[in-house]
Formats: sequence, structure tokens, C-alpha cells
Amino acid sequence: MSTFHWLDVERIGEELAERHPELDPLSVAFPRLRELVVNLPGFAEERGHPCNERILEAIQQAWIDEAAG
Repeated sequence: MSTFHWLDVERIGEELAERHPELDPLSVAFPRLRELVVNLPGFAEERGHPCNERILEAIQQAWIDEAAG
């Protein structure tokens, strides 16, 4: 299993859609979304790439796209 980071938004969206089909991405608040991402197997925070609201928005959109898929 390869690791992925905050900037791998498509991969994160895929992982979230696969592991949490019961959740509506639009109903997940950003603090909870951050927690879900950090707990994904293979996720590793990369030094110099902190998480911010723009990244969380991109992850949420990737999750929506993947769930609609």
C-alpha cells in the first residue's frame, strides 16, 4: 500500500467513498472530515503541506464526485 498526503485529493476522495458509503459528504463538517482523512490507512501527513480549508473543500468535492460516480 502506498502512502498519500493532503494534496492527493482524488485518492482521498476515493478512499472516503469506499470506506464511508453511509456518509453524505455534504453533511460532514470540516473538523470531522479532517479526522476521517487522518485515520485513513496509508495516509501520512507530509511536512510542508498542512491541511487548510481549501484542501478540505477539494477533498469534499472529490468525495462527492466519487460517490456520485
